[in-house]
Amino acid sequence: MNGLIYRNLKMYFNDKSGIFFSLMGAMISFVLYLAFLSQNMISSWSKVPDTKLLLDPWLIGGTLTITAITTTLSSLSLMVKDRESKVLADLNLTDISYLGIQFSYLITSVIIGVIMQLIMYFVMSIYFMIVDNSTFNLSILPQIVGISVLSSFTWTLFNLLLLSFVKKVDTLGKISTIIGTASGFFAGVYMPIGTLPTTMQRLMKFTPAPYNAAMYRSALMNSQLNKSFKDSPALTLSEFKKIMGININLHGTLTFQQDIMILIVFMAIIGMCIFLISGISRRLVTSKV
Repeated sequence: MNGLIYRNLKMYFNDKSGIFFSLMGAMISFVLYLAFLSQNMISSWSKVPDTKLLLDPWLIGGTLTITAITTTLSSLSLMVKDRESKVLADLNLTDISYLGIQFSYLITSVIIGVIMQLIMYFVMSIYFMIVDNSTFNLSILPQIVGISVLSSFTWTLFNLLLLSFVKKVDTLGKISTIIGTASGFFAGVYMPIGTLPTTMQRLMKFTPAPYNAAMYRSALMNSQLNKSFKDSPALTLSEFKKIMGININLHGTLTFQQDIMILIVFMAIIGMCIFLISGISRRLVTSKV
């Protein structure tokens, strides 16, 4: 299995164009924010001190969630390519079980997701340090790494389920386009969750994205929130967190620990679904087309 993981990692990182396009969704959200969204949001919260220093980590949190979604999906594209080229069918004839093969794709995707999230985190943090004179808080780095690992597991399982019966690279391309476009919306980057209609907010809450983004934002923004709202009423801070998706309102305001539990529940449900359909997907994807 270690050989398969090494082979998958090597093929992913050797494909420079694949890496670029896997980050396209995250880069689009980043550029859109800088070009269009930032000024509107800064104007909306102009009464809050150091608005830029507050909104920069807010964007980073949402963009890292998009990165987790799109890079894990891109890394799993190798699985679809192996199905189409019958490599998966050949691997299934070896001593490695079908679940073992799937597990190698899963571990590869998790590793790639973590690496790419951390790269994006450092790139965006350095950019805002140069442009907005923001500070780089090393004390939260272990927390960011932990969230990135949990994010990668969650979205790898999600994408593994999504691609369970996909046998054509052409179909994969269409799915990737849809997911890449939708991820920015569900992560609450294009528009904060609190500004959306109630129906759309409910739809977003049926996915792991807003909880994932809320975890990142809670960790990244905590220090600046305390500084910017130190002279404001507690209700003002609470309202800001709800509108901006730092705290998700789900039958009450969720804490950071509850966001973690929700992601774990999503992982358990998706993992169970993958296990239940593994026999069916094995017969379908290893059969001759």
